[in-house]
Amino acid sequence: MTDFVAALGLVLVIEGLVYGGFPALARRLAREVLAVPENVLRVAGLVAIALGVLLVWMVRG
Repeated sequence: MTDFVAALGLVLVIEGLVYGGFPALARRLAREVLAVPENVLRVAGLVAIALGVLLVWMVRG
């Protein structure tokens, strides 16, 4: 559970860096995501999940 909370903290740090450090970039990325078809976003999300699980498995395994 501690690792999960630490991972959530790191996600918040990375998100905060994007929004706090580069707000114009965050707005541009949000606009561009709206133009991407839903199935492409879904596949990209599933690939990100698989890569994340693989990375955690390799590091913690």
